[in-house]
Amino acid sequence: MNEKIKSSIKFSLTIAVITFVLAAIFSSFSSTILPKVSWMLGMILVLFFVVIGIFFDMLGIAAAAADQRPLHAMAAEKVTGAREAVLIYKNADKFASFCNDVIGDISGIISGSALAIVIIEIGNLMNESPESPMQLTLSIVLTSLIAALTVGGKALGKYFAMNASTSILLMTGKAIYFIQEKMKINIFSSTKNNQDKNKKKGRNK
Repeated sequence: MNEKIKSSIKFSLTIAVITFVLAAIFSSFSSTILPKVSWMLGMILVLFFVVIGIFFDMLGIAAAAADQRPLHAMAAEKVTGAREAVLIYKNADKFASFCNDVIGDISGIISGSALAIVIIEIGNLMNESPESPMQLTLSIVLTSLIAALTVGGKALGKYFAMNASTSILLMTGKAIYFIQEKMKINIFSSTKNNQDKNKKKGRNK
C-alpha cells in the first residue's frame, strides 16, 4: 500500500479517536454541569463554545490559505514562532482537519446540546411545558440566534483568515512555541528533533 495512503488512514483513525474522546468529555460536561447552573451562565457557556468553533475554523482556513515565503523568511531570521508556523503550513491538511472538523464540529454539536438544556431551564423558570407556544417560540428564537452568530462569525473569521493568514499562523506558531518550550508539551516532534540535531552538531564541531 502507498505510504501516503497508510499515513492518511493512520491520521484519520487518530482523528476519529481524538474526536470520540473530546466529544465524550464535552458531552459529559454539558449534560452534567449545565443543568446545575443558571440559564445565564449556561448561555455564556453556549456562546463560549460558539466562539471556540469560530476561532478554530479561522485557524484551519488560515493554514490552508497561507503563503509560505514570508514564513520561511521569518524562520531564517529566527523569529519566535516562525519555525512552528512553517510546520503548520507543511501540515496544513492535518492542521485544518483538526481545527475545522474536530474542534469546530464538536463545538457546534456541544453548543447545540447546551442550548437545548438552557431552553429547558428557562421554560422551567417560566413554568412552561416543552410543548407550549412560549417554549416553542423561545426555542426557535434562541436556536436561530445562535445559528446566525455561528454562521456570521465564521464568515468574518474566513475574511481574516484569507487576508491575514501569515499573521494568524505566526501568532499560532508563537503559542505552540510557548507550549513546547515553557510547558514542555511536544506538539511538533520534528521541531524538537531538529533542535536536538543542531545541538549535537554544535557539540561535535
